Amino acid sequence: MRRITRFSILTLTVVMAAAPSIWAQSQYIGYVYPAGGQQGSTFSIRIGGQSLRHCDSVIVTGEGVSCRLVDYYRVLDNQELAFLRQQLNELKNQKKDLDDVLAAKMASFEFPAPIGPPVDESKQNGAAAKPPAPQSEKEIARQKLIERIEKRFAEDERLPAVRSQTELVFAEVTVEPDAKPGRREIRVVTKLGVSNPLPFYIGQVPEVARKPMKTCQLPILGKEHLAQRYRPPEEEELRITVPCTMNGQIAPGEMNRYRFQATKGQRLVIAAKARDLVPYVADGVPGWFQAVMRVHDANGRELAYSDDFYFNPDPLIYFEVPEDGEYVLTINEALFRGRESFVYRITIGELPYVASIFPLGARIGEPVKIEALGWNLENTTIAPPKETKPGQYLITATNGGVISNQVLFALDTLPECLDQEPNDEPAKAQKVALPIIVNGRSDRPGDWDVFEVDGKAGETIVAEVHARRLGSPLDSFLKVTGPDGKILALNDDHYDAGSGFNTDHADSYLMVKLPADGKYFVHLGDTRRQAGKEYAYRLRISAPQPDFALRVVPSRICIPRKGSAAVTVFAIRKDGFEGPIQLSFKDLPKGLESPGATLGPKQEAVGLALKTTLDDMEKPINVVVLGTAKVGDREIIHEAVPAEDRMQAFLWRHLLPAETLPVLVFNPGYQPPADRIRPPIRDEDRPKNVQRNLTRGSVDYYLRQIEGLYQEWFLTDEFVNREIANVEARLIQ
Repeated sequence: MRRITRFSILTLTVVMAAAPSIWAQSQYIGYVYPAGGQQGSTFSIRIGGQSLRHCDSVIVTGEGVSCRLVDYYRVLDNQELAFLRQQLNELKNQKKDLDDVLAAKMASFEFPAPIGPPVDESKQNGAAAKPPAPQSEKEIARQKLIERIEKRFAEDERLPAVRSQTELVFAEVTVEPDAKPGRREIRVVTKLGVSNPLPFYIGQVPEVARKPMKTCQLPILGKEHLAQRYRPPEEEELRITVPCTMNGQIAPGEMNRYRFQATKGQRLVIAAKARDLVPYVADGVPGWFQAVMRVHDANGRELAYSDDFYFNPDPLIYFEVPEDGEYVLTINEALFRGRESFVYRITIGELPYVASIFPLGARIGEPVKIEALGWNLENTTIAPPKETKPGQYLITATNGGVISNQVLFALDTLPECLDQEPNDEPAKAQKVALPIIVNGRSDRPGDWDVFEVDGKAGETIVAEVHARRLGSPLDSFLKVTGPDGKILALNDDHYDAGSGFNTDHADSYLMVKLPADGKYFVHLGDTRRQAGKEYAYRLRISAPQPDFALRVVPSRICIPRKGSAAVTVFAIRKDGFEGPIQLSFKDLPKGLESPGATLGPKQEAVGLALKTTLDDMEKPINVVVLGTAKVGDREIIHEAVPAEDRMQAFLWRHLLPAETLPVLVFNPGYQPPADRIRPPIRDEDRPKNVQRNLTRGSVDYYLRQIEGLYQEWFLTDEFVNREIANVEARLIQ
């Protein structure tokens, strides 16, 4: 806790120092729905956030995915809503034709495509709809304008539960048939900056999506039921065909149901992504959407249940179908919380799923056979990554067509060996020569693995476990004892600021200086006395290897024209490294330059500036920050990982890693070009004998509201000229 608190204070100090640049990077997205789609499909998404005005595009990392911006809904103030309501009433009651320009615009206007199952409009209101009567083009345009205004009213929420998610961006996503499946990241780009990223998944099986949730209302203590949304019974349960990926959102108090047909003997994997899609919630405990899944038979009898998978909060069910028939899958939030950002994806099918692997890593350049445990893995292969640099990489099992979920695999440069039983006590300890990485498992409850090393007086050794950080449920405990059995050092949990998704820092680390020549023993066990093939670990025993990792916050840089901006670079120092780190950008394009920066000895964070001679950029470009340091005669160079500083459950802070670090140069004074030119107001249209009760500030305010709605194609020329004339006539002389 002490380390986390110190990180929080340091973050606040650096952020306040770089406030002008941070203000320019205020674009934020809180959710995307649906949070992915199938290969070879085109579908609509909606994104909720804030400071997204003048949105220009939506981008997804990787190849094979393109996005087309469709519409943007900003938050309207009360006066703008009043103008819209007045215009809507006139359109409905007076039934006047639109002017030619507005009629042409409405005729070509494209509404955001609906998300969710299609609605049979012929069965609405309990009766078959009558064929529509022939209408003129201007009448059709008038109806479209009415519909557009009504949609804005339908999406409006004056008292939102989360204000930072009330602006809406609508886009159409096209996924190529050969797009690589798995995790991507999505961002919104505006004329004034780039948003934070959110996870976005490309799947391989057919998908369904429920109707999107409107902005949730803030609940009032004692009257929470008034904030719950009404859902017709037909929206509570959807019928699906296995295999399928279901996309949905959970509102307060809700449970979603999916009914499917299954055959006896089917081995169904039901995997949910919920916390994975929006990793941290700042204002709730627990600090994420804690999903719960159940499977019932047709009679309502519960057959399977899950609210997590080992230490992963997202539930997973392996369900062997007992009989032919119908089954119902349900999902809800554990505490029946909910909001529009409680987005989920559930994939169900006889699909390959890797629950664990062994070993968890390998030495670069050496062959390794990976054993995968899970379900439906027959006829699948899983291979180590082909990268040549140390690090953690995602791998999958595949049968040549469908691929499994992604799991982590580590590559390193040190020699490696396997844990050899029996080695439960010093008398039976496994002798190892340093440096070494041991790949092992907790074989049985209460198992201890003991390793013997030869040490010299004054020598320092490091023992570090990588298990939880690589997806293993092992909760490690380390201790080092001398020849006499005396404990020299021990450790249970070690906080690693670099593992931003991890909230349970259960891996152990210790550094100990040996008092004398002799044999020493490194003991490794599980604190909860758990065991099994999935309880794997990688134990490094070596002399200190001074090193570092870097995080850049935030994960995007937005620079005003011919100006500068700054990000914060955090150093995660390893094995006692305290030296200076030189920071620079790698191969900056023309028009961008940086003086660089230095993280001084023992320093944890520093600002890194980037300035430009450009006026603007058409689209963001990705850049890379490098850190260089000397350890003796050895030079170490690492790329900094972009990250977002996120809060969990009111208190804890996490550096959430991102894939890219985009830079955008923008014009702070940008104003969209006027699409419409209003006809002049005639003298006879100006009101006479009007009470003059508006100050110049009030008049300017009303005129801005009217002009803004007019340029957004919500108001007619006649309405605007009349209202402007009325407002101007009320100016106090």
